[in-house]
Amino acid sequence: MTPERKIPERKTPERRSRKARRTRDTLAQAAFELVLDRGLRNVTVEEIAEAADVDRRTFSRYFTSKEAAALDSLRGDGDRINAALRARPAPEPPLLAYRRAVLDWLADPGAEPWHRRPRIFDLLVVAEEEPTLYAAFHHIRVDAQEDSVAIVAERLGVDPRQDIRPAVTVAAGAGALLAAQAAWVRGGRPDALPALVAEAFDALSADLLGEPRPAPERHRVAPEQHRGAPERHRGITSTTRTTRTTSTTEEAEGTEATS
Repeated sequence: MTPERKIPERKTPERRSRKARRTRDTLAQAAFELVLDRGLRNVTVEEIAEAADVDRRTFSRYFTSKEAAALDSLRGDGDRINAALRARPAPEPPLLAYRRAVLDWLADPGAEPWHRRPRIFDLLVVAEEEPTLYAAFHHIRVDAQEDSVAIVAERLGVDPRQDIRPAVTVAAGAGALLAAQAAWVRGGRPDALPALVAEAFDALSADLLGEPRPAPERHRVAPEQHRGAPERHRGITSTTRTTRTTSTTEEAEGTEATS
């Protein structure tokens, strides 16, 4: 009697998708840990692939660079904010809905917002210092903001190609979030993010369009500090390069005068 031939089991699309997701997550986690432990410039794509137990070609199927892999865990946060934005009540004004969506994300332990997730604060500190990592993070933000514009346009019942309000709303809200993130990184207090986000959105009030009020005491800076203090945050005008150039010029002139 001829033994029955076994037909090889075929992988279903769902199984292939789960396996691909696991591979991507493993690569992203390896990149995240290596970059934080050793520094971006001391890590290669080959080392990330080896840590994830795959080859270089497999890495390239999922990520275009080590920066994209290291930041992959942040990509889902834009999706979470946008999901919260879709869930906001329809009558809410768009910018208020965006603000509350961000605060909903920050208040949800299940969403693992940045201040609750281990080492995300450290990753964003590194991103402030590494131009290529910062650029990759910018692309992630832009992708999330494009989805936000579509959601706001749907809430308003308008075509975002014809009506500028959705783009303005998202640019203002995303700008407040970016300013809060920058202050968070500079401040060195990982638990302060929700308060900084609320403060940044408060700064978008109509008060900015009217007569300026005196800043709170803790925000005041002496005029001489204003002129000379270098600014570390990328995205806020930096005086560091100008100060260094001026100092170098003065030193050179002094050397010529004494030679």
